Amino acid sequence: MMDQAEALRNLVKQQEQQEEGRTTRVVTVTSGKGGVGKSNFSLNFALSLQRLGKKVLVFDADIGMANIDVLMGVSSTYNLYHLLKQEKTIWEIVQEGPEGLHFIAGGSGFRDLMDLSTEQLDRFADEINKLHGKYDLILFDTGAGLSKETVKFITAAQETIVVTTPEPTSITDAYALIKMVKTMEVDVQFKLVVNRATDTREGKQTAEKISMVSQRFLQSDLPHLGILPDDPNVSKAVKRQIPFTVAYPGSEASIAIDRIAKHFLEIPQSSVPSGGVKGFLHKMFRLSR
Repeated sequence: MMDQAEALRNLVKQQEQQEEGRTTRVVTVTSGKGGVGKSNFSLNFALSLQRLGKKVLVFDADIGMANIDVLMGVSSTYNLYHLLKQEKTIWEIVQEGPEGLHFIAGGSGFRDLMDLSTEQLDRFADEINKLHGKYDLILFDTGAGLSKETVKFITAAQETIVVTTPEPTSITDAYALIKMVKTMEVDVQFKLVVNRATDTREGKQTAEKISMVSQRFLQSDLPHLGILPDDPNVSKAVKRQIPFTVAYPGSEASIAIDRIAKHFLEIPQSSVPSGGVKGFLHKMFRLSR
């Protein structure tokens, strides 16, 4: 009969084999301006992906307004700063939120990242690279707008979800962000999410407007992932500091984001390999120098 120790060894071996064959998909979530619900989308999108059987890590990369932990009602003991100062390892700063969702709080650590020495960058890369194969997806919730840090994350990750709302300023800023990155002639796959739409018609019109301009002036397709309604349950969940897909799983917003997550996984990935975490780090540091 197999003893407990042998059973545990076999379980660990099976997990290692699974991780060895796993390609980690690195995705950034961004927006042209603040206040469009980007971080709330990132959090609940990650939870929806996890319920679909994917192992997900959310990396809060918003330098000025890091708030993923606040949206979850979780107190962050450690963040990226502790890793950069060599006080903690990568696994010590990975924390757990609702439904076991893994996340890393960023805060000011990302600003420090841009000023690291070569030796410090190498150590940081070694630590971050340990995430490769451990997750199906790593979502970087970046800052809003056209900051140099946000642009570096977008161009390094290769795959970016842009969150916008039907408001004219939000549409204009989202297009400006896409245009700026496209002029850099880097291979970035943009996908669009329209948040806070009054109804499906308004959401589709918003998506079509940005897609049409992107195709006409940038010669670039902009796949539309889906529409999130202007659901009052979302703001209720924010006040309760509980993700809306957890607090109100039957709400219109929760149903819509589940649909977006399924659509995201169904879209064929580019034939150009992203390189996963390793590829992301290579591009990130190359652009930081």
